[in-house]
Amino acid sequence: MTDEVRLRVVIADDSYLVREGTRRLLEDSGRVEVTAGVGDAEALLEAVRATGPDVVITDIRMPPGHSTEGIEAAHAIRAAYPRIGVVVLSQYSDADYAVRLFSRGTAGLGYLLKAGIGELDDVLHALDEVARGGSVVDPKVVERLVDHRIIQAESPLRRLGERELDVLREMAEGRTNAAIGATLHLSESTVEKHVAAIFAKLGLSEEPGVSRRVAAVLSYLRNSPEEGGRD
Repeated sequence: MTDEVRLRVVIADDSYLVREGTRRLLEDSGRVEVTAGVGDAEALLEAVRATGPDVVITDIRMPPGHSTEGIEAAHAIRAAYPRIGVVVLSQYSDADYAVRLFSRGTAGLGYLLKAGIGELDDVLHALDEVARGGSVVDPKVVERLVDHRIIQAESPLRRLGERELDVLREMAEGRTNAAIGATLHLSESTVEKHVAAIFAKLGLSEEPGVSRRVAAVLSYLRNSPEEGGRD
């Protein structure tokens, strides 16, 4: 890429300092023109509509919910504007977030750690790659993804059905069978059947002094891919 043909980039992060620091870093390279810097997902989508960038750089967590707005925005942008690449930034190398981002395909998507944003060559490479429809994943995230797949392959939770996992997840929140039924819109007797199936599939037999409910929750906490660091 020459200096005359610069990538047009929109930056989304609810921290003004992060936005402006990233803007300065990229524009000083002479290879990027930042067309907008915004602080929330709604403003990001509007900036994309208004400026038609080549690439978007977005934080995962932004207002209003500070959950996965960046990933949801990435999916929306890729669906509406397939030519626009999106690089999502995360504070932690969390495998679950990466799985969510690439759940609808990898083309035109990148997942980088915020800690590496100062490595200009790596960031520019990621922008170039997603702009041409490729994908980029931070090496540390790749390691976590491999660990994630290994854990899932070996996890006893794979024996459980989707509804049984829902029930076990609610058990891990400390809810009674009645409360689980209310949350999942199931009768208490149906919840009891699911709980019995969970015990059986996890090989939890009745033993004096051992709570099968506690043992099931411990198995969930040890093996669930949802545990671990979060952005």
